[in-house]
Amino acid sequence: QVQLVESGGGLVQAGGSLRLSCAASRRILSINAMGWYRQAPGKERELVAVITSGGSINYADSVKGRFTISRDNAKNTVYLQMNSLEPEDTAVYYCYADLEAYESGRYYRSKDYWGQGTQVTVSS
Repeated sequence: QVQLVESGGGLVQAGGSLRLSCAASRRILSINAMGWYRQAPGKERELVAVITSGGSINYADSVKGRFTISRDNAKNTVYLQMNSLEPEDTAVYYCYADLEAYESGRYYRSKDYWGQGTQVTVSS
């Protein structure tokens, strides 16, 4: 089964930067969209940023101008560069992917996958 492998979380002071990475663990047919969601304690999971196969990008209003999403199609990897971090950005960040893939011999034109999550903590 395809897995999304995340890296790059950690503890940083307010105003600092972190870069998250997420890679699909094995060969896939194509990427429909990849991105990042986050969930803070006591809150619902929310979209942070997503990039589609056509290159369209959508950001949450709260991160516009501070976060940048990018991708490396050859590596099936998506990145999230987070600058000017604020304590309000503290959350578990989850990688998301909508992939065209084979799973257990079955073809999926579109299937959702989630990473395990990586903790981002911003201290004031």
